[in-house]
Amino acid sequence: MKKILLFLFLGAVGFTAYSCDNSDDTVVQGTDYDTINQSFDISPSFTKVDDNLYRWTDDFNSPLVQSDMVLIYMQVGTDGGSPIWKLLPYTRYVGNANNDAVDYIYEFSKLAATININSTAAFSLTANPSYYQNKNFRVLILPANGTGTGGAKAAKGNVVDYNDYKSVIKYYNIDESKIKTK
Repeated sequence: MKKILLFLFLGAVGFTAYSCDNSDDTVVQGTDYDTINQSFDISPSFTKVDDNLYRWTDDFNSPLVQSDMVLIYMQVGTDGGSPIWKLLPYTRYVGNANNDAVDYIYEFSKLAATININSTAAFSLTANPSYYQNKNFRVLILPANGTGTGGAKAAKGNVVDYNDYKSVIKYYNIDESKIKTK
C-alpha cells in the first residue's frame, strides 16, 4: 500500500510540474494595424494640367492600411476668427451669366492623396488664380471602422456626419490644437 501511495504522490507531483509549464505565456507581438488619427493642414501649390484643371498630389509618410479613410476639408471662410471647413467634393459657383462652376475634388490611395480643381470649359482657372492660390485644406486620416486608439469614441448607435467638420472632430476625439501644418 505504501508503494502505491508513493507512486500516486510522484504521479501527482509530475503532473502538476508538467501542467505549470510557463512556455505558453509568451506573447507574440505582430504588426500593429490599429489606426491612430492623423490630421494636418496644407496650403498647397497646385500644378497646371490645363486652363481648366489644376492638381496637387502628396505621398503619405507611410502607406495607409486598408481600413483607413481620408477626408479633406477646404477652408471657405472664418467665423469669429475660427475657420469654416467644407468637406470635398465642393462646387463653387462663379456667379456669372454662364453659370460657370469650380469643382474641388479629392481622391486617395493607400500611398497618396490628390486634390483636383476643375472648372467649366468657359471659365479659365489660369485667368482666375484666386480659385486655386492661397487655399487652405485640412487632411484627416481616420480609421474607417472607428475603433483605433486615439480614434473614434466607443459610441454604439452614434452616427457621425462627415459633412459637419465639428461633428467629425468630436466623434474622433481630435485635438485641434495639435494639428500641424505640413
